[in-house]
Amino acid sequence: MTIIKENKEKVDRCYQRAEGKAAHYLSVLQEQIGSKSYASTLLDDLIKWKSRHLPTRTLVPFLRRGVKPPDSSDGMRYLAWLARVGKWDDYLERSVSYMYLRDLGQDLSDARTRTKIQRSVIEMKRQVDPSAETSNGTTAGEMLSPASLYRWAQREGVEEAVIWVMGRLKGARTHLPPEMDAEEAERKLIKIIFGVVMHVMDEMEGGMGSAERSRRLGEAIKLGYYYGLTYPYIDDLLDSGALNAEEQEQYTRMIRLTIRTGIVPELGEWTGRHQEMVRFIHAELREAYEFIRNYQNQDTQDVFFEQSYIFFESQDADRCKTLSYAHYSNEELYLPIILKSASSRLIVRSVISAPRDEDFDQRVFYYGLYNQLADDFADMAADLEAEAVTPYTYYLKYRHKRPDLLNPFELYWAVISHLIHYVYRSEPQTREIILARAINGLKRYQRRVGAERFHEDMAIFSLGNPELEALIQLLVRRAVDVDFYDKWLRDQLLATMRESRQEKEQFVQLIQNARSHINGLLPISDAEASSIADGRLLMDTANYSLQGSGKRLRPILAWVMGVEVYGLDPLALSPLFRALEYMHTASLIFDDLPSQDNSASRRGRPTLHQVHNSAVAELTGIFLIQKAVEEQASLKGFDPESVLALLQYLSRKAGEICMGQAMDLNAKGKWLTVEELDRICFYKTGIAFEACLVAPAILARVPEDEMAVLRKVAYHTGIAFQIKDDLLDGEGDPHLLGKPTGKDIENDSSTYVTVLGPDAASKAMWEHYCLAMEALMELPRPPVFLKHLLNYIINREN
Repeated sequence: MTIIKENKEKVDRCYQRAEGKAAHYLSVLQEQIGSKSYASTLLDDLIKWKSRHLPTRTLVPFLRRGVKPPDSSDGMRYLAWLARVGKWDDYLERSVSYMYLRDLGQDLSDARTRTKIQRSVIEMKRQVDPSAETSNGTTAGEMLSPASLYRWAQREGVEEAVIWVMGRLKGARTHLPPEMDAEEAERKLIKIIFGVVMHVMDEMEGGMGSAERSRRLGEAIKLGYYYGLTYPYIDDLLDSGALNAEEQEQYTRMIRLTIRTGIVPELGEWTGRHQEMVRFIHAELREAYEFIRNYQNQDTQDVFFEQSYIFFESQDADRCKTLSYAHYSNEELYLPIILKSASSRLIVRSVISAPRDEDFDQRVFYYGLYNQLADDFADMAADLEAEAVTPYTYYLKYRHKRPDLLNPFELYWAVISHLIHYVYRSEPQTREIILARAINGLKRYQRRVGAERFHEDMAIFSLGNPELEALIQLLVRRAVDVDFYDKWLRDQLLATMRESRQEKEQFVQLIQNARSHINGLLPISDAEASSIADGRLLMDTANYSLQGSGKRLRPILAWVMGVEVYGLDPLALSPLFRALEYMHTASLIFDDLPSQDNSASRRGRPTLHQVHNSAVAELTGIFLIQKAVEEQASLKGFDPESVLALLQYLSRKAGEICMGQAMDLNAKGKWLTVEELDRICFYKTGIAFEACLVAPAILARVPEDEMAVLRKVAYHTGIAFQIKDDLLDGEGDPHLLGKPTGKDIENDSSTYVTVLGPDAASKAMWEHYCLAMEALMELPRPPVFLKHLLNYIINREN
């Protein structure tokens, strides 16, 4: 108890010191606003700055027609335009300099910092090539895709860390309550991971070996994730309204106790509604705390808890405010946001165990308020609608009744002036970057709300200096070269996430519609029963095997390719859908037999030989294969040569699948190479995927080169699918899988997991996923469905 009391007193003293420093900072800013001294220096700064950013007017206006640049939100097209007109290098240098200024707290006048910036610019140019030749056909979404991320991980030697973090992001996303914005929470997490990685890379020495670099980057990815969890699971959760007052009090008490004592308490009995969610979050945060603590040394651990306490308490003070209360002082409004904006960045340095740097601490402390005021201005409308208390919403509501209130927009410009002249000592490049960022923020705001609303807001937040206001408005209208890569990346990430969500919803709906339609086609009707007394037996056993929780991936694939991609009639294709599922179900019946894999359940039900016997199961499999051939032969409305080609193709593929199963059985008890596994897997699984892609293409008479690409996609998709199956056999949930796990070990089968181990098998799965995605991009019209199918394959739980 003595140690806990000492820790509490220590963090309380630290908070009081930080609060005193924040109060002094606020008083300096208030003095500058009161004397208007900031305005004259800022006006001089902007007049100097505008000479580089106002375009010169041409004497022949018609020469400028048709050359209007694309909007900065226009994906890769905007980056390609920058490269084409020779602005790409300046854009990158401006963007990277800003990251070093804001995220890394660096002094841009320092020679070492300038060297690091140049090195980072060169690296970014290697990673992102927006030239018209290479960017043609490449979208920002593809640049931000899991495949692109994994390729980066391979170059840096951090595949395991990236696979790990992608899995954890998925888990975090699925455990957020519906009251929270999952996309925004994920974006924040990704941003924080990126920020921590940047800090670690900045601390690396130039001559470091590749193995050590990979080790540190891998740790940085995990550190970023664990530190980033505090935002969705603490800050955002408490802001979301998902917890009622009693739950919020209990949860806040637990977090405060952890930060004050350095010990994560047991959760104990949770009395609220969200028991499962809170237990998951508690376990995640405890794991995060243990990882960060083990990474840190004692000095940085103390800083971590001190700054975490400052952040949590200042954020809690902000959270407790209500917009209906008319008597908050300027200190009550601004001190918490000064503290939380500074401490959020100071925490990162302690997370990575970077040495103390007083100059860094000073720069970050003063800079944080600038970012917070800019963000609050951008979010003003949403905050007002949510009745959240920010300096802007409070000023909007009470400015007429409270003449003592600081104008937050004027404070914003006073902060900018203070940063330029008092913190960064009028360093030219810093002034250039800070003013470009400020004008860029206002331009983006005006673009979002419209010119009329923008002018209304500027009138409300008038600076009381007409010359300064007119110049700012002019720059917002006409300034160029003020865009930043991090803003572009944020816009593209959000757009990609929204587009991906919409596509995924369409994917799920398409799956459901196609699956429902196909399920209705599959049952073998009573009319087909033989007149022989026991003729119904095989029909009943076939229908039993066709029922259950089958995913119907193969006929669904054929549906998408035939109906959605090639525009064929779904009714005319119905025999093909039946044939593909009959063949697949027959293969499962044989696969489950005691003579082969000896499985007791399939699709959530007892296997057929368990219900009847092996002989009946074998006959049912043969019966379904014959029915599949009959269905193929009944295809109507297609060119007879194409139907004959299809019959020959599917017969050949069915034989090859049998060869694959024979290879698999013959391999039991033998140690296989990865190449042998790939071969068996292609014959067992890849060929089935190929048939579903190529069969509709044969009927649609597509060119051979396109079918070759489809075969390549199927090859890598099949192997990725099989590796995921092997991983699930070792670690999956039998209830979700609909079949028992551990059968591979029981049957003494060589699998990707037994041969490579789980980590290397995961890497192999991701490699084939990337190869399938890259092949997909070779198609004239890459089906969105196949992209999401590949994502489903590597992320599925069954």
